[in-house]
Amino acid sequence: MSQSGLVVSRAVVRRNYAVLPPEGMATSVLPEWRDTVARVLAAPAMGARFAQYLLEVAPGGGTQQALREGVQTFLYLLEGEAELELNGKSHRLAAGGFAYGKPGSRFGLRAASQTRLLWLKKVYVPFERMHPGDLVGDEAKVKGETYMGIEGLLLKTLLPADLAFDMAMNIFTFPPGFSLPVIETHVMEHGLYFLQGQGVYYLGETWSEVKAGDFIWMGPYVPQGFYATGGTPSRYLYYKDVHRDVEL
Repeated sequence: MSQSGLVVSRAVVRRNYAVLPPEGMATSVLPEWRDTVARVLAAPAMGARFAQYLLEVAPGGGTQQALREGVQTFLYLLEGEAELELNGKSHRLAAGGFAYGKPGSRFGLRAASQTRLLWLKKVYVPFERMHPGDLVGDEAKVKGETYMGIEGLLLKTLLPADLAFDMAMNIFTFPPGFSLPVIETHVMEHGLYFLQGQGVYYLGETWSEVKAGDFIWMGPYVPQGFYATGGTPSRYLYYKDVHRDVEL
């Protein structure tokens, strides 16, 4: 196959935000994961204070590992099925299944079929003597709530709004033509993966086209907003740091 002309990309990388379309995400191998193709979505090299990966695990592939003391984790299955062993307890995950592992967790995952999943790691910020516990669930069983009184905007919170947790993982759903009601500007950072649909995302001073499979990193105080376009609802899963004072 020959290539002629200029190659273009929707990728945008700035000091405090990035838009990464899937076609430009380079693949790599992680030594702790067997028969797995990895794409690093967010890392400290970018400016993020967490790491996030898109993993494609072949049947029978997976991992067996212990997190470093103080590091917590979150997994979300995009497709496929997997067996999860989390701190001595066994779980079966299918598409939409998720798991939070407390700081210093030991966990193993074995794909029962071709599996795609998101994996996030973050250093835990302690508060007093509170300690988060493991949590395993199914997104389909999480009841969504109307966001800011706007019927049609649906927000699902996958982790408890509890001071023991210093992070949140949420799923937002926008019908076509709906948008966030304001341009947000805040201290929290985000790691956002588009699950479905398309739209335009406002970052900094620019609107960028986004669609399923894209990843967005938003650093602190980046002006941000979203407007859903297309013929199907837009859905995205996003991380944010919460429940902690600023570090001086």
